[in-house]
Amino acid sequence: MRKAGAMSVASTLTRLGGCATTKELRKHHSRRAIAAATAAGEVERAGKGRYALPSVGEHRRLAHARKAAQSHLSAALEHGWKVKTVPETAQLTFPRRRRLRSEHQGGFEPHWAVLELGEIKAGVTSPLRTVLDCARTLPFDEGLAVADSALRSGKVDKADLECAALVLKGPGAVAARRVAKHADGRAANPLESVLRALTIEVGLELTPQLEVADPGLYAKVDLGSEELRLVVEAEGYETHGTRKGLRRDCRRHALFAIWGWASLRFAYEDVMFEQEWVRWVLRSWLVLREGGTPSSPPNRFRDAA
Repeated sequence: MRKAGAMSVASTLTRLGGCATTKELRKHHSRRAIAAATAAGEVERAGKGRYALPSVGEHRRLAHARKAAQSHLSAALEHGWKVKTVPETAQLTFPRRRRLRSEHQGGFEPHWAVLELGEIKAGVTSPLRTVLDCARTLPFDEGLAVADSALRSGKVDKADLECAALVLKGPGAVAARRVAKHADGRAANPLESVLRALTIEVGLELTPQLEVADPGLYAKVDLGSEELRLVVEAEGYETHGTRKGLRRDCRRHALFAIWGWASLRFAYEDVMFEQEWVRWVLRSWLVLREGGTPSSPPNRFRDAA
C-alpha cells in the first residue's frame, strides 16, 4: 500500500469525490492516519466503513435547522455519491411557498420546489430528483459525475432517469436529457466521468472500463473504443505507487503500441482544471486520424512537452 506522503486524509477524500470507503482510503493512508484525521475532525465517519468531509454533516445539520431538504450536490453527498467538486455552501431546497426570515438567510444556497412528504421528513431530496437537479443546473461534466455515481450506487435506474428527463420542462431540461443519455454506472469515479464528458464534447463515444484483449495483451482501461483502437486513461496521483507499479504500467502501454492501440493519458490536474488542454489533445488525435494537421496548442500549453 502506498501512503499519500504529505497529502492529508481530507485532501485525499476531496480528490476521491467528497466521500469514500475505508478500503478506498486505505490505498493511500494507514489506519492510524485515518483515525487521527477523524479524531481531529478533519473527516467524519458517515457510517460503517464510510467517511466523508465535515461539510457533509454540516449541510445535514443546517437543513434540519431550517426545515429544508438537502438538494443538488449537498444531496448527492448525503446519498453517498462522489462528486467532481465538493460544495463549500450547503444547497437546500424549501417548499415552494416557504418564506425565509431574515435571520434564517445566508450561509446556504436556497432553492424552492414542490417537495414530497418523504423528502421533507428525510431532509434530503430523493435520489432521482437529486440527479435531475444536478443535471439541470451544473456544467455537463459535473452533472455526469453525479449521474454516473448514482447509477453505480444502484439508487437510480438508467431507464427511470431517461424517462424522467424526457418529460422535464423549463430551464435545464435539455441539459438533463443530455446527462441522462450519457450516464453510465461503469465509470469508476468522478475523474473518469469528467474525462468521458470531455471526450463526448469533442465527438468521441468511448466505452467506460473497456476490456482490451489481443494476443499477449489483456487490460481493462478507463475509456476505449475497439473500432478506433483508442485507449484514453485518467491518471490519479496514486497511479505509480511503487517502481513495480511503474514498470507494469510502462509494459502495458508498450503492448498497446505494439498491437496498434493509440494511448492517450491525462493527469488528474489537467482533467479537472486544464480542460482546454485535454480537449485540444482529443481533437488533435481526431484530426490526425482523418489525415489532417492539428492546430497549435493553446498558447499557455505550447511548452508543455
